[in-house]
Amino acid sequence: MKTDKKQMLFLAVVLIIILGASIALDSALPSYHIAIKATKKATVYALVAVSMNLLNGFTGLFSLGQAGFMLLGAFSYAVLCIPVDKRAGVYQYFDGGAIKFSLPEIFAGFLGDTVGATVGMLAALLVGGLLAALMAWLIGLPVLRLKSDYLAIATLGFAEILRAFFQWNTLGPITNGSNLLKSYPDFTRTSSYIILAGLLITVIVLLINSTYGRAFKAIRDDEVAAEAMGINLAKHKRMAFVISSFFAGIGGGMLAMYNGTIAAASFKSTMTYEILLIVVIGGIGSITGSVIASFLYIFSSEWLLRGLDSGAFLGIKAPGLFKDGFRMAVFSVIIMVIVLFFRKGLMGDKELPDLLRRRPKKSKEEAAKNE
Repeated sequence: MKTDKKQMLFLAVVLIIILGASIALDSALPSYHIAIKATKKATVYALVAVSMNLLNGFTGLFSLGQAGFMLLGAFSYAVLCIPVDKRAGVYQYFDGGAIKFSLPEIFAGFLGDTVGATVGMLAALLVGGLLAALMAWLIGLPVLRLKSDYLAIATLGFAEILRAFFQWNTLGPITNGSNLLKSYPDFTRTSSYIILAGLLITVIVLLINSTYGRAFKAIRDDEVAAEAMGINLAKHKRMAFVISSFFAGIGGGMLAMYNGTIAAASFKSTMTYEILLIVVIGGIGSITGSVIASFLYIFSSEWLLRGLDSGAFLGIKAPGLFKDGFRMAVFSVIIMVIVLFFRKGLMGDKELPDLLRRRPKKSKEEAAKNE
């Protein structure tokens, strides 16, 4: 219990520091615009990576359907938040669309513009998460009977089918077919992204440290032993799958906020692979690792290495070498080096407080035995 309290206290301190830094960035010079955007995206990816780690790292279920659940959350948010007066322009090919209301406008009617709009946006994110959780429960009934690679293939197929289904013109009055959804509101301040993602990640940490989390870990370590201890395998697997999908759906809604426009075509399998890569780099079974890896990955690809595509990097101008595509080549080499030298990821299955905690000194008798 003392260890859990120390981890929660450490997490709270880290969130406060990151929040303070984000507020400073929000009020900084315009030259930090790219860094601010990278921070928002990294925050969203941190939430989605942690939700995937809950399933893959802590429960041992190898799922590749994260992009599909993010799609559900993104579309739910966008569809429910587009202002009524702008729906005709967004759904110009589908007679203004089937949805004739906007949650932020509804809540703004009796809570005021600022508070009401924020509550409406949060409600839309919640709807997206619940819709993703419901879909996970439905497909989890048959799919979670599979194991290992078969489960990965089944969930990957679900995500691809869902992406194609959302581009179907018959659903166009709701999803806008293969066209963009746009004109919906978003959180303009980086601190809002960090507060929301931080609270949700804290909930996941509390879940992992609860009895349910210990049951998930027992299933991961040995299903036969876990069942012998009285753990209902089907129930706990389905629970982990649904909870992970719920947070992935909210992450998808936040990604829609960040992008400003959304289309089903962007939720390809490569998005799931990208998130899985972050989980592996950070350490399978480490919440801290997923968060750190998300920020390192996004800041490196979106900000630090951007000069490799524009002809200049670190004060070195080489247009013949630094051109489009060179950034990803260098980035791929960096990832290969990390995977080769950190087989278990940057954090392994440890959390940052575990690494900072002082190890007790060995007594002379223990030292003599080791020798």
